[in-house]
Parts: sequence; structure tokens; C-alpha cells
Amino acid sequence: MPQIILTISTSGPGLYEFTEDAQRFVRGQKVEEGLLTVFVRHTSCSLIVQENADPDVKRDLNAFFRRLVPPSDSPSMNWVVHRVEGPDDMPAHIKAALTQTSIGIPVFGGRVMLGTWQGIYLFEHRDRPHRREVVLHLS
Repeated sequence: MPQIILTISTSGPGLYEFTEDAQRFVRGQKVEEGLLTVFVRHTSCSLIVQENADPDVKRDLNAFFRRLVPPSDSPSMNWVVHRVEGPDDMPAHIKAALTQTSIGIPVFGGRVMLGTWQGIYLFEHRDRPHRREVVLHLS
């Protein structure tokens, strides 16, 4: 079964698209039909399939998640116990739990079957830069 690990460098919270990397991997396997499994090997970021045409969508998603789960030094988060790695750490774990760490996407005709405006994103939840590993597995 073909598999690769992508390394995605992030510079803080936000959505980092890697749709073309996934498409390139699938094309290189010369598989007509199958399932692409995308898995992120971390607990403080996640994966989403989201619109990739209007940048306002990314801005609004970031703003929504910041409002939904503010940093742990916010008064509304005084119940948080896990604070070892800073005020963005536990909120990042919560955001990852609310989204997903694995996505399955059908492959047909040698292509990932995303809709016209869909893209695959790593959703970084931490404030500082990271190098994230995403596994692409085709079966």
C-alpha cells in the first residue's frame, strides 16, 4: 500500500492547504479507484476539508474557533488544569478534539474526488511555528 509522510511548516494558528500535495501523490500511484486516508500525527492540530476559493472562509473559521475556545489565560477558561506548555496548549487540544485527525477521501479516475471549491487543510491550533507530519495512505 503506497504511503508518504508530508511535513507541513506552520507559522501560528490557521489553515494550511496541501490539496495539491495530496493530488500529486495520488497521480503518482497510477491507481484508478481507492481511498486516500489523510492522518495528522499530532494532538494540537487537526485536518479539515473546507472551501479554498474565498479567503474570508479561513479568516471566519479562525475567528470562530478563537471565540469558541479562547486561550487558557482568559477568565472564561479558568477551569483548565493543563497549562504546562502555555495558554494556547489545552485550547489547541480541545480544538483538535472538536475537529478531526483523520480524513478519508475517495479516489476515482486517478484523482482525489474533492468538490470544485474543496481543499484539504492542516488546521494549526498552536501560536508558535511547528513542523507537522501528515500521513497520506492510498488503499
